[in-house]
Amino acid sequence: MKNSQAESTVQSTQDASSKPGTCSWIVREADVPGYSPANHHGTVNRRLIGPETVGARHLEVLVGTIEQNQGALPHAHPGIEQVVYLLSGTADVEMDGEKGSMQAGDCCFFPADKKHILTVTSAEPARLLVIYSPPYEENPARVIRD
Repeated sequence: MKNSQAESTVQSTQDASSKPGTCSWIVREADVPGYSPANHHGTVNRRLIGPETVGARHLEVLVGTIEQNQGALPHAHPGIEQVVYLLSGTADVEMDGEKGSMQAGDCCFFPADKKHILTVTSAEPARLLVIYSPPYEENPARVIRD
């Protein structure tokens, strides 16, 4: 994430925390700007929990929306574990040549350094929760692409 975008996210989180009934450690999805991640098509992510939103140092939580027949191209994250929890829709996943299908309520784990693919198969966009440990932060040095 670029510094200006990170600063904007922190400021928006700080602004939200000054509103009655909110706390600096509660992040509202609507307050977080969306972005299209590298190596993905038809995808909009919002980084809810991370260094720039709440100061998290060891994990990162995103919510994503992915259009039908779109998703992540083959890639791996060196030294970063990833969990995907499918909130709605369906998707096909692949890791190391092994293929699987996910439906809402399913969760999958991609170990560090393992190439993986996710493609949405439902007619409606899929929504998913993604957890990285340690944080990925859209850092190009933290991804290996085909």
